[in-house]
Amino acid sequence: MSNKPCSHLDDAQDVKPSGDGCVECLENGGRWVHLRLCEMCGHVGCCDSSPAKHATAHFHETGHPLVQSYEPGEDWWWCYSDDLVFTVPGAPTYSHP
Repeated sequence: MSNKPCSHLDDAQDVKPSGDGCVECLENGGRWVHLRLCEMCGHVGCCDSSPAKHATAHFHETGHPLVQSYEPGEDWWWCYSDDLVFTVPGAPTYSHP
């Protein structure tokens, strides 16, 4: 894991999570393994280990490159565009209940 943030970090917003689970899975009765929070708009989507991979789909649909783990006890971020995992010291962390 890198201590060097990606080149898109300045684009991160003060977001409010869109819900306690993957938005699309909740709408269509799907299931998820882990959740990711878009740091651009607050969309909560499921990870690539989940059947539908909604977090990555959200990136491809919107171009929003930054997600943070939405799992309890995890504080890492991922940039799809830079293919980089990193931490942001002092950044707020989020998790689903």
